[in-house]
Amino acid sequence: MTVLVRSEHARGAAAARRLARRARRYLAVLGRSEAELSLLVVGDRAIRALNRRWRRKDRVTDVLSFPAAGPGPLLGDVVISLDTARRAARQAGRTLEDELDRYLAHGLLHLLGHDHERPIEARRMAVAEDALVGEGMVSAAGGGPGSASGSRSRSGRGGGRT
Repeated sequence: MTVLVRSEHARGAAAARRLARRARRYLAVLGRSEAELSLLVVGDRAIRALNRRWRRKDRVTDVLSFPAAGPGPLLGDVVISLDTARRAARQAGRTLEDELDRYLAHGLLHLLGHDHERPIEARRMAVAEDALVGEGMVSAAGGGPGSASGSRSRSGRGGGRT
């Protein structure tokens, strides 16, 4: 399994290293030991620009997923906002590490084909997230993710998912 990680956030190096270790663990649990994954840790400004470009939503979000174009070991890219994670963790009374774990699980599951647009999909994704992190971002009731940003929806063709 290959997990490439990079931080473009001034204070994101430690978080990026930890996310890479966590991603390897999640991929092993999911039985995807052949997988290749790219992780990028950014700030709010960068994730907003990506969200605007690929999803046509001019606002900050917490995590974006960009699935690979075709079959094969390459799953795609997950981009996480460290700034949003810090705010959301503080508001929810969680550690930053727990919040980042939730974002990583959510983004990774999107790369694997999970979604939360319809209630039945949301229930399946919630169960998968909970299996990885204990408390995921998607509500099992099917109401969509319960993140602070509230910007969960599928994008159009070629864009990211959050």
